[in-house]
Amino acid sequence: MTIKRNLTAAAIASVIAVPAFAEEVNIGVPSWTGAQAIAYVLGEVVTSRIGGTVEYVPGNNATIFQAMDQGEGDIDVHPDVWLPNQESFTRQYVDEAGTVTLSSNPYQGNQGFCVSQDFAAAMNITDIADLGRPDVAAAMDSDGNGLGEMWIGAPGWASANVNEVKTRDYGLLDFIEPIRAEEAVKTARIRDSIAKGEGYAFYCYEPHAVWFMFDVTMLTEPTYDPEKYIMVQPSDNADWYEMSMVATKDDLKQVQIAWSNSLVDRSPAIAEFFANFSLNAQDVSGLAFEISANDRDPAEVAAEWVAANSDRVDAMLGL
Repeated sequence: MTIKRNLTAAAIASVIAVPAFAEEVNIGVPSWTGAQAIAYVLGEVVTSRIGGTVEYVPGNNATIFQAMDQGEGDIDVHPDVWLPNQESFTRQYVDEAGTVTLSSNPYQGNQGFCVSQDFAAAMNITDIADLGRPDVAAAMDSDGNGLGEMWIGAPGWASANVNEVKTRDYGLLDFIEPIRAEEAVKTARIRDSIAKGEGYAFYCYEPHAVWFMFDVTMLTEPTYDPEKYIMVQPSDNADWYEMSMVATKDDLKQVQIAWSNSLVDRSPAIAEFFANFSLNAQDVSGLAFEISANDRDPAEVAAEWVAANSDRVDAMLGL
């Protein structure tokens, strides 16, 4: 009888010792390199330090936020939420629905428009208004349609919507054609324009690998003024373009991760790690450079970073 009771107690203890849920997470991966870098750092810590399992799921901002809101584990985390760019999503899912948590450990981002240093020097370009000069626009016209091309961001980016409004409100539409394309297209065009000595302008931001890859300069814009920065996103209103007015530089950004509240119950150790996760702009630029410029596997780059920053990772894990 004693042996039977002991075996029963041992069996109960073993059941209690086994976690009710395996630690697992599906990480959203947006198209820009900085977000990819952060996504793989998150995944590396989960697999190598927490012992969990990870799936990487490509998606745009709307898709990732909708999946986090649903809370079914299709996508659990957005690795690079730029505010106020993505404020329409955080307002809907963090503030109103209360289904998503936003990290309280942001890094700072800066965004604007860039040209190569050589092009800036050759054409005396320093300010965004210079792109509206006919000689500058002509130097940026690679397809002969009479308009200079300027990359404003990738499809699905909230910042691309802002930049489309800016191009209009800075009075550039008679001279500049705003282009949306994947970031890889932009990077290839920068490289090609520099090699051929052609003009090219593009949306740029810090942190980003571009600062390590090319000699570029950010153009000045009118100082940020909230009264001249009225941005309505397509997710807020179908008439967003007509309702918006942006004639000023963006304010400095707060950039952080966000995760589904359902993760707390499904994978509590991972959720706790996310709450403590923190990178800075220099971290992200360096990671993005290795991935973009050196064409390295983001998983390999992330593993190296985690190994080289074990003390910082320990702190994020509460060790």
